Amino acid sequence: MTSSKTYEERAEVHPSPVAQKLLRLMEQKKTNLCASVDLTKTADILSLVEKVGPNICLVKTHMDIVDDFSYETTVLPLLKLAKKYNFMIFEDRKFADIGNTVKLQYKGGLYKVAKWADITNAHGVTGPGIVAGLKQAAEETTSEPRGLLMLAELSSKGAIAHGQYTKETVDIAKTDKDFVIGFIAQHSMGGEAEGFDWLILTPGVGLDDKGDSLGQQYRTVNDVISTGSDIIIVGRGLFGKGRDPVVESKRYRDAGWSAYLNRLSTKN
Repeated sequence: MTSSKTYEERAEVHPSPVAQKLLRLMEQKKTNLCASVDLTKTADILSLVEKVGPNICLVKTHMDIVDDFSYETTVLPLLKLAKKYNFMIFEDRKFADIGNTVKLQYKGGLYKVAKWADITNAHGVTGPGIVAGLKQAAEETTSEPRGLLMLAELSSKGAIAHGQYTKETVDIAKTDKDFVIGFIAQHSMGGEAEGFDWLILTPGVGLDDKGDSLGQQYRTVNDVISTGSDIIIVGRGLFGKGRDPVVESKRYRDAGWSAYLNRLSTKN
């Protein structure tokens, strides 16, 4: 079931400060596009974000693939760009361990994700302790609000995150209404009848390509928004194959917003 409410209406009553902020900036900027910047050099990341920043609500990073990562030269400039262009940061860390271990991973180590990323994500495979551990790390690290996405469904061919796994991941998400803000998924995960308003972020969205040689499968923007997605995650569609990130980010922004407005009109 997809939401018939606007992003702004959902922000007004959402229990999570992170979700409130994200929904409001989506409405303000008229964009539901998340740019996936899976690049390995800091300069390339910052250059790409500078180009797409005006057209996005969220940047998704994989800091553990960045060869020259440092907090001072990678994270701080990214935070400045986030402030300049009014977007939020999602570190696609995909935590998947027991509560105590993920707590240490989230707050410490080289990346100190809890210190700077508004949102991160986790698998449900180890049970609800992963949510509790990550929440503790966030509370012990910063006074800034943090949000968690659970990985309910994946876009890769042959993924085993479906059926009972997805159902039990949703059950884990229900253990914390404030910290868990939604899912990485291909469809709505329901929850409205029980008072949950989960954000659905969907990877594997493409306007041109159908897939890649490593099992990625792409769905159209209209398809994912009409089946419950709130935010489309696009990476290589913005910059791969010599594409112009400025042109493509506008294209995906417009397509995503049009699909969202169409969803609202068909519900009302």
